[in-house]
Order: sequence, then structure tokens, then C-alpha cells
Amino acid sequence: MTLKIHIDDSAPPYEQVRARISEQARSGVLPVGYRLPTVRALAETLGLAVNTVAKAYRALETDGVIETRGRNGTFVAAAGSAAEREAAAAAQAYADRTRRLGLAEEEALSAVRDALRAAYGG
Repeated sequence: MTLKIHIDDSAPPYEQVRARISEQARSGVLPVGYRLPTVRALAETLGLAVNTVAKAYRALETDGVIETRGRNGTFVAAAGSAAEREAAAAAQAYADRTRRLGLAEEEALSAVRDALRAAYGG
């Protein structure tokens, strides 16, 4: 199993690293428990600053995609269900908030579609 990341000019490098690792972890290309390279090693491999990779790792850890086990390293976490639970909680909070604001269901859905298109570049 190898981590594959190709940096281009389409997005900030830390976001590309975060997105690639997240995609590979969620698709199973990087299985749960896979040990990721150290921040320094990945930064060197990709030709990026150490802080860029560290920022990506912090975001991935916040998202529950990876977990750091101190000196033992950084590993792919069992993130699928945790990420889905967090997304469901965020969706519920959004639904509650838009209802309190008096938006109709279609207005709330339209706002979500716009936000998703902006976030996913679609």
C-alpha cells in the first residue's frame, strides 16, 4: 500500500494533501490502521514545506480521518462512521436552524446545493 499524492495548481497544497488522503482513506485505498509517513518525510517526498503537511494532518485529525499515536506515528482511523455521524449532526443542526429562520424546505435545500457546489468546485 502506498500513499499517492500529486500536487498541482488547482487548490492550496495543504488542501490537496488533505483531500487526497481523505479520499484514499474513505475509499479503502488506504486501509484503517495504515501508517502514514511522518510529516517531515511526506513534505520531503512532495517537495512541500513541513508546515503545509502538518496543517493537512491537523485538518485530517480534526475530521477523524487519521489519528496520531504519539511516537508510534500517524494512522488512518476508522473514520467512515465517525464522519457520517458528524455530517448527520451538522445536517440536523442546519435543518433546525433554517426552520427557526422560517425558510421553506426548498429554500433550505437550495442554500445547501449552492454551498456544496462551492465547496466541491461544481
